[in-house]
Amino acid sequence: MLDALRARVAGLDWADIAAQLDAEGWAVLPGLLHTAQVEALAAMCERPGPWPGWVGALQAALYAQLVPIANAWHARLGRSLRHPAALVRGEEPRPHCLRAGEDLPLQHGSEAPQAFPLQAGILLSTPGEDFTGGALVLIEQRPRMQSRPTVLPLRRSDIALFAVAERPHAGTRGDYTVQLRHGIARVRSGRRLALVLRFEEAI
Repeated sequence: MLDALRARVAGLDWADIAAQLDAEGWAVLPGLLHTAQVEALAAMCERPGPWPGWVGALQAALYAQLVPIANAWHARLGRSLRHPAALVRGEEPRPHCLRAGEDLPLQHGSEAPQAFPLQAGILLSTPGEDFTGGALVLIEQRPRMQSRPTVLPLRRSDIALFAVAERPHAGTRGDYTVQLRHGIARVRSGRRLALVLRFEEAI
């Protein structure tokens, strides 16, 4: 299972994903997880315990593809910070579950010096069936411009990759810094489960 999962991650069009992250600050990976894996994650969110080994493998596989993007962003922003090419695994992965009815006020993400500029969120419930509301909302603030909100069109099992805190954006006079916030809109009805992977926690 672990090798198959790693192969599915590696087989994605990462050049296209990187281009979308550069342009929009987000990308959606559909169909990466099987139904049984999504159900297992949902069960773990309801009854916490040791995470199965494939969760750590997923985190490491995504990180390996995202770290060149993260390091390129740091370079474009004039920062010396560089993240290692692979996760340094000293403990079990610690995904964060967002459970039914928990909205998430807009936030900037981690401001720690070693913070990784990207996160991954996995939707574990079906919009319109299991819950209503609860959209993932991203807001960008560009210099001298109004805030630009984006609602990500997620389905159950989709993995959303999104920038947190800030990222570079190519302008006519070179790169400039875009400030970012993200949050979860209020769940109006039903049960919403999602899982968040924060990569700096595993470095």
